[in-house]
Amino acid sequence: MNFSDDKPLNRILNGLFVPYAQRVPDVKAVNSEMKNLGLISKQEDIVNDHIAFRTLGIPNLGITSFERIFLHHGYTKQDHYFFPKKKLDAYWYKPQYDSYPRVFISELKVESLSKQAQQIVHHYTKNIQDDPLNQVDLDNVDDVVSFLHKALWELPDINDYNALLTESEYGAWVLYNRYYLNHYTISVHELPAPYNDLVFFNEFLKSIDITLNDSGGEIKISRDQLLRQSSTVAQTILATFANGKTAEIAGSYVEFAERLPLPQYSKLPKEKLTNAHRREGFETGNADKIFESTFSDQINKKS
Repeated sequence: MNFSDDKPLNRILNGLFVPYAQRVPDVKAVNSEMKNLGLISKQEDIVNDHIAFRTLGIPNLGITSFERIFLHHGYTKQDHYFFPKKKLDAYWYKPQYDSYPRVFISELKVESLSKQAQQIVHHYTKNIQDDPLNQVDLDNVDDVVSFLHKALWELPDINDYNALLTESEYGAWVLYNRYYLNHYTISVHELPAPYNDLVFFNEFLKSIDITLNDSGGEIKISRDQLLRQSSTVAQTILATFANGKTAEIAGSYVEFAERLPLPQYSKLPKEKLTNAHRREGFETGNADKIFESTFSDQINKKS
């Protein structure tokens, strides 16, 4: 994902991707090997299926705030997803043009947490009395990119982080990482054969020592069998907490998606297939396991 022209949405997406790629070494490792194999000649050749963000579902934050950025830049809100065990809501957003990635925004249903966990979240967000995007000029690219990397609340105490982690690993991730890009997604079906098959592509990833999230299996498959997804285990980052304490915690990761043609288009040659011919949207069962790319059970496999 790297857009070369100067359109506002292109610049926003680039502003997100550059720091993300710097903190996720797997991005460079996968791209470098794809270039060596001749699958791509440059980053821009990769078709990005979607990007994802995590938020806290409390007044003035959460989906209803964050989605404003993408709605303003031509996206339309699509299906709702609910994850009861993880206490999450999510929506996906369709771009105006197929050249842009879909957007997936989720939020933690904070009111569903224990009183202790709610108190931790509200302690850090209590000073947010108004939607912070009200202070952002959504037409000003620099304003938007700055907002996406801005600390909306103070650094958490490591004890608060760990306490929240025991109840909601998703919540702890957001408490520290805020609105950092959670992941971007390589559209495997757009690659040359045989790498356009996710089973084959996963074997390629493992051959270059990429660790895959195996929660629910390395490949998560939708009920209609037309959406297949896999992901790396999140890279760890050295996090600096309040009072200067540091710890290795989950950062971001890379996802891979294969969208198969809808049955009525299965005979179309690959070069004629567009997004309209392929399986759209997402699948709760798949996404539920993809979320765990940042969870301790997966991270600990890597160490």
